[in-house]
Amino acid sequence: MSAPIVRSLSDLRGMVARWKQSGETVGVVPTMGALHQGHLSLVRAAKEGCDRVIVTIFINPKQFNNPEDYENYPRTEEDDARKLGPLDVDAVYVPDGPTMYPDGFATNVSVGGLTNVLCGAHRPGHFDGVATVVSKLFLQTQADRAYFGEKDFQQLQVVTRLAADLDIPIEVVGCPTIREEDGLAMSSRNLLLSDRARVWAPELNAAMEELAEGLLAGGDAADLRAQAVARIERAGFTDVEYLDLRACDTLEELTSPTRPARLLAAAWLAGVRLIDNIAVG
Repeated sequence: MSAPIVRSLSDLRGMVARWKQSGETVGVVPTMGALHQGHLSLVRAAKEGCDRVIVTIFINPKQFNNPEDYENYPRTEEDDARKLGPLDVDAVYVPDGPTMYPDGFATNVSVGGLTNVLCGAHRPGHFDGVATVVSKLFLQTQADRAYFGEKDFQQLQVVTRLAADLDIPIEVVGCPTIREEDGLAMSSRNLLLSDRARVWAPELNAAMEELAEGLLAGGDAADLRAQAVARIERAGFTDVEYLDLRACDTLEELTSPTRPARLLAAAWLAGVRLIDNIAVG
């Protein structure tokens, strides 16, 4: 059995209004589809924390700085609805492009500071697209809580900041990264990896874990980072965009984990951009 799909914004708002009139809390899990166990873990968390749960599926063109990347993104709506069926979600909201960005749409939501580094530095405009669509989804669903994975840690910080800055009455909940048995962080982009690339992909996380251990032991950050990059490149990654130790709250770059810190990485493998992050300390 598949989960019920709602495509009309007016239908969605009618449902949410009835739930709220009954005093029920509403959770939302924003996604771009191609759902995996990481997404489903967010849905389970939402089910535990809320009376009603909406999963949104919208492949947002505004957060792709590469049109080819947008065209190649997996589109698996029917399969996604089947995966959500056993979880008993209350609605799968699947708006179309004109619903999200009607003719004349002229508003852009931009979050400063947090978006100038890491993925923001390598994907111009990406986080403006994320912030804009997430703001719309928060307002469209009128949810009380929104659930995001820590796997996209920078995105989580950006979304948390925009909700606070714009006084959107929603609690942003971060949930742990879900990994494959070999350590690879679950991602919709993993579907694009060839069989051979999939074998080597876990080396990104393995190198990060080794780097984190070295930092916690007081090793030299520059030397440890160079060793980690070399290991990643030996595994077939062609471009390590960043491998940084950052403060959890501000994403300020650190040389040692003297405060709550996160090690974040982005690298390309066989034409697929993979990201990951782990807590340090």
